[in-house]
Amino acid sequence: MGSLLLGSFPKASPVTTGGSCWSKNYYASSYVIKASWYKTEKVQNEYPNVRPQQYNLKHHYKGGSKSQECARNCVVNAASGQSFESEPQDHDSRSIWGSFKDALDAFYRFSRPHTVIGTALSIISVSLLAVEKLSDISLPYFIGVLEAVTAALFMNVYIVGLNQLSDVEIDKINKPYLPLASGEYSFGTGVIIVASFSILSFWLGWIVGSWPLFWALFISFVLGTAYSINLPLLRWKKFSVLAAMCILVVRAVVVQLAFFLHMQTCVYKRPPMFSRSLIFATTFMSFFSVVIALFKDIPDIEGDKKFGIQSFSVRLGQKRVFWICVSLLEMAYGVALLVGAASPCLWSKTATGLGHAILASVLWYQAKSVDLKSKAAITSFYMFIWKLFYAEYFLIPLVR
Repeated sequence: MGSLLLGSFPKASPVTTGGSCWSKNYYASSYVIKASWYKTEKVQNEYPNVRPQQYNLKHHYKGGSKSQECARNCVVNAASGQSFESEPQDHDSRSIWGSFKDALDAFYRFSRPHTVIGTALSIISVSLLAVEKLSDISLPYFIGVLEAVTAALFMNVYIVGLNQLSDVEIDKINKPYLPLASGEYSFGTGVIIVASFSILSFWLGWIVGSWPLFWALFISFVLGTAYSINLPLLRWKKFSVLAAMCILVVRAVVVQLAFFLHMQTCVYKRPPMFSRSLIFATTFMSFFSVVIALFKDIPDIEGDKKFGIQSFSVRLGQKRVFWICVSLLEMAYGVALLVGAASPCLWSKTATGLGHAILASVLWYQAKSVDLKSKAAITSFYMFIWKLFYAEYFLIPLVR
C-alpha cells in the first residue's frame, strides 16, 4: 500500500513543490503518510464499526512549522488523488456484503436447517410414492411438489421460530448460538419473522386449493403452537409424552398421508388409496419420529432441569434414553429388512435390504464410539440421526 501511495505522487521540482521545503522533508513526509495510512487501514480492518480518525502529524514528526506544513500539504494533496477515492467505495461494498452474509447466516441458524432439509426430503420422497408410471413425472408433478415443499417450509420456519421465541432463556444455556439467544435478533424481529411465515404458508396453501395440503399445514400449525407456546394448558414440550406425540403426528402421520394424498388426489386426480409402500413409510417414520423426539432432549438436559422441563432424559437419564433410541432404530431397520425380503420385485428387495442393512451397521458402529459425558459428542450423534433420517427418504420410494 505504501509503495502504491508514493507512486501516486508526481516527481518534485522547484517550481511545483516550493523548492527546498520538499527536498528537505520529502522522506519525512512520505514516512508520515505511509504510517498514517497503515494505522488507519489497520483500525478499519480490526474495528469495522469505528470511524477512522485523523492522526495528528505532530505525534509522528517533530520538525519545525514549515516542515509540518509541507507534510500536511502532502497529506491533503494525496487525499484528493485517485488512489484514495476508491477506498471508501470498496470499504462500503465490503461492509454491505459482510452485513448481507451475517444476516443470511443468522436466518440460516434461526430456521434450524436440519429440520428444513428433513421436511423437504420427506415431501419429495412421499410424492414419489404416488408415481405409478414414468409419464407421471411431468410438469404438473413438479409444480405440485414445489407448492407442497414451499408451503411446508414456510410452516417449518414458523414452528421452529415460535419454539425459539418461547425458549429464549433456556436456549441461552442449551443453544447460545441461536440468533434470539445470542442477541442477534431482537424479540420483535423474531415475532415478525414467525408471523410472516405462518401467513405466507396458509396463503399459499389456500391459493393452491388442495385440501390435503391445507389440512397438513393447519395440523402442523396447531401442534407446533401447542408444543411451544407458554399459555395455560399448552406448552406440551414440558410433558414428555405430549411432546413425543406432537413430533410423531407431524413427522410420521401428517407428512406421509397428507402430502401423498395431495399428489394422488389434487395433482393426478385419482381416488385416494393406501399402498404398501405408504403404509411402510408411515410405520417406519413412526419409529424414527419417536427417536427424534426422545433424542433431541439428551444434549439439553442442563437447561431443561433448570427450567422444569420434564423430558425423558431428565427423568430417566441420558445414557438410558440414548440406548433406548438406538434400540428403537435398530428394531425399525430389522422390520425394514423383513419388508424388503417380502417384496415381489427383485430390484426392490435387493436395494431396500442392502440399504437398510448398511444403515443399521453404521448406526451401531457410531453409537458405540459416542462419549456420553460430552455434550458436543451427543449433539454430533443427534445430527447423525438426522442424516439417517434423510437417507431413509431415499430408500422409501424403492419399497414396492
